[in-house]
Amino acid sequence: MFFHVQRMLNEIVPDEPDPAAANALQEGLGGQFGEMRTMMQYLFQSFNFRGPTAKPFRDLLYGVGTEEIGHVELIASTIAQLVDGSPRYQGNPTSLDEPGAGGETPLSLALSGGNIHHWLVGAQGALPVDAQGDPWTGKYVYDSGNLPLNLLYNLMLESTGRLQKCRLYEMTANKTARSTIAYLIVRDQAHENAYAKALEALGVEWNKLLPIPKTNAERFPEVATLLEQGLQSKQYTFSLDQLSEAGRVFQGESPSKDGTTLSTEQAPVGVPFPGIAVERPEEFGPGLDPELMELVQATAEMEMRETAAPLWGPAGS
Repeated sequence: MFFHVQRMLNEIVPDEPDPAAANALQEGLGGQFGEMRTMMQYLFQSFNFRGPTAKPFRDLLYGVGTEEIGHVELIASTIAQLVDGSPRYQGNPTSLDEPGAGGETPLSLALSGGNIHHWLVGAQGALPVDAQGDPWTGKYVYDSGNLPLNLLYNLMLESTGRLQKCRLYEMTANKTARSTIAYLIVRDQAHENAYAKALEALGVEWNKLLPIPKTNAERFPEVATLLEQGLQSKQYTFSLDQLSEAGRVFQGESPSKDGTTLSTEQAPVGVPFPGIAVERPEEFGPGLDPELMELVQATAEMEMRETAAPLWGPAGS
């Protein structure tokens, strides 16, 4: 089972809307080396895992794969904010934050920047596509059934994903985009450490075959702050019943050779969930129908009442 906690893995820093940056981030979401790929690849490797004596390796895959679900949520929310506009937007009024202002056509901006599908298909939200607009495909997912091969491939995947995110960071100065990109750069390094350590536990000298790219990401201020917190050397198990054995693999000196020691935790604390985006009348989105809004409010009140229920097992147990 998977549980959802309404907290975001990392803060999405407010800034002006940037449709071009949003489209670039689509590669990090739905591209060949994006978060949708890592999420599906690690989870399917977990689902198909064989050999009970190798359970610590399966649990490691489960933990990383589950975290990737949160990464998909984080980057999708960031893309939506870059297209839709942030709560603190102080720039000149445009069709993004004041539809139809000054006699403009409400969605005219869609014709001049980013991916037109963000408006035409997605109603100012993220899409399961890459930066070229090509749909994500399950053909990206690799699962050979062989543990060393899978781990080696996963290390390559994380290394390439981290390299691409460093390039994304250099493409934009937008604070909204960079806050998420920096966080993913550091967590990709943690996952590199996870798969490198797992290979070492199997006796594979991976560093002679596949050195981690020298991205020098620590020169990015946001990345440096997260590295100082040791975020690159923590791995989350997301094991509610604390049965994960991933800590038997993710321990000892970091393969990054940065002087840190690897450790596991159940889950990150996270930051407050930003909430539901505002209505967009020009997209004919939620909020046009008063009866629909009443239904949304009733549902929200019901969910608030249910928060008093136990976090595990049936009510009253």
